[in-house]
Amino acid sequence: MTDEILFEQRGAAGFIILNRPKALNALNHPMVKAMAAKLDEWEKDDSIRHVVITGAGEKAFCAGGDIRKVYEMKKAGEPGLADFFGDEYVLNARIKAYSKPYVSLIDGIVMGGGVGLSVHGRYRVGSEFTLFAMPETGIGFFPDVGGGYFLPRLPQFVGTYCALSAGRLKQADCLAAGILTHAVPREKIAELAKALETAGDVDALLAAFHQDPGASDLMTHADLIESVFCAPTVAEIMSRLDAAEGEWAQKTAADIRAKSPTSVHLALEQVRRGASLDFNANMRMEYRIVSRILQGHDFFEGVRAVLVDKDHAPDWKPAQLDQVDSAEIASYFQEPEGGDLALS
Repeated sequence: MTDEILFEQRGAAGFIILNRPKALNALNHPMVKAMAAKLDEWEKDDSIRHVVITGAGEKAFCAGGDIRKVYEMKKAGEPGLADFFGDEYVLNARIKAYSKPYVSLIDGIVMGGGVGLSVHGRYRVGSEFTLFAMPETGIGFFPDVGGGYFLPRLPQFVGTYCALSAGRLKQADCLAAGILTHAVPREKIAELAKALETAGDVDALLAAFHQDPGASDLMTHADLIESVFCAPTVAEIMSRLDAAEGEWAQKTAADIRAKSPTSVHLALEQVRRGASLDFNANMRMEYRIVSRILQGHDFFEGVRAVLVDKDHAPDWKPAQLDQVDSAEIASYFQEPEGGDLALS
């Protein structure tokens, strides 16, 4: 058993603690496998009424999957690059379908793989230090871990904005968009966790702790976001952003142009398709995408530029949004050689 993820029964609650604070609680393969096994065990245990997941340290709930490990495996010529993602996606589906209340205490950074551990659960509690993003297009990847399902279901195309731009959302933004279900100040999180040990009615308890964080900055742009990101193509989205007045639109356009062009096109196609899929079908789609991405260039170049060499100067291929071939994008959605992801 790895000490990078801890499991404790406290009263009627099963607590999961992501325990890699120096790595911002980044999720690795042993953690995924341990968590999946424990969720199975706790679901059958009548003494566990609900599950609570939290992150160690003050900075992060979970800043994402340990994708640097995947990069190192590729460099070393190791097989099974998709295995981590397959097991992670099965875990995402397990959380989505979990029969007991599942409470995420998100007191800090939650990005990528950390979103997959939290947003699909029944309750998502954020503090004033919550910082959400799906930053994958910036490393030549795509907003996976169920992003194809939950992002297009956020209001006013906010999810499509997040998918393409990797925009960062704060507590009030997340609450307004439905990413969070409750807002609780950091100073009350420990008290809430303690109360969850004996809670009979999680709904009522969370409602009692909830404190309105005020207006969302992001949602002041909601009408613009909707009018731009409802567009059917990346080219039209960029055209509408370029035509819009104001600093926010200009910054968003610049942000998207800095991402992997292939990833931006992939992310848009992913959320468009995912909008009409059930959760498991979406996870199978995402496994198809990741299987193809791991055979390509941009993901490993993005990890190199952002996480390894840290020069932040990725050499994307192709380099421009208008150079991406639609037939190439379509190929990412075909069944991989090893077959589709098995989900019960």
